[in-house]
Amino acid sequence: MQVSEHDAASELAARKVSEFLQLRQEQIAQRWADAALFRTVFTVSRDEVVEACKAVIEALAEVATSGRPDDITAPGFQTVREQLGRMAASRARTGSTPSQVAGEVAELRRPAVTLLQEEFDDPDDDQAQKCVLALTLLMGTLRLVVMETMLSQGQELIERQRQQLLEVATPVIKLWEGIVAVPLIGTLDSARSQVVMESLLDAIVAERARYAILDITGVPTVDSLVAQHLMKTVAAARLMGAECIVSGIRPAIAQTIVHLGIDLGTVVTRSSLADALAHALRQQGIAVAPGTPAVSLP
Repeated sequence: MQVSEHDAASELAARKVSEFLQLRQEQIAQRWADAALFRTVFTVSRDEVVEACKAVIEALAEVATSGRPDDITAPGFQTVREQLGRMAASRARTGSTPSQVAGEVAELRRPAVTLLQEEFDDPDDDQAQKCVLALTLLMGTLRLVVMETMLSQGQELIERQRQQLLEVATPVIKLWEGIVAVPLIGTLDSARSQVVMESLLDAIVAERARYAILDITGVPTVDSLVAQHLMKTVAAARLMGAECIVSGIRPAIAQTIVHLGIDLGTVVTRSSLADALAHALRQQGIAVAPGTPAVSLP
């Protein structure tokens, strides 16, 4: 019975909080408009800030009505995620840390609680305290939702930047008509190998290339995993109708490949990118003459 009475009191307090948020929406929004979280993101006009605040307040009222103020998965919080999530992400891009944003969200509680207490003749009576507790719980959950959204968007941003770095680090260069090359620099892991393969195959199709050069001059070490990635890329290029040439095999790398027992017998290899290009040109019937020595003038 005590549990039922407690639940009933909590539901009543949540409903009163919902009614309060709807009734005093304008006053709360006007006070929130001066908060750092809103003020630093919306710089066009104060009206824009107030409207953004109202959208969040309406969502909180919906959550309070549902009776799930401590549930971050409550439907009403979806609007909060969309609204405050974008704002938190914007604050993060300007250099704000998660703890700073959490503090800015926490600052929204005080003006709302102050207005709520004004609704009661005696702010210290039992009903007033229950409503303040319900609002405090709701604002605490709001803080969790914002932090969750910010961290999620932060991970998405990191992943996008990582993908962009992989693409930048694996450029495909057109060396000649029908000849493309990928100069690899740094460690070649599974994720980067996939980007290399996709970029190379796209370039083979786009340029109608008959020869593709994988230059590993800038790859510090070659192990069985790297060799496996290279073989897969070579096989994929062949399926696209292009011959793949691996260049930049230094003496130390050649010894490592031999010691590992890796068979590259079916792969055309050259010691440098220049040699690989010369080979591809000769295969197309283009004569490659040695450079003419410079003539010193008297």
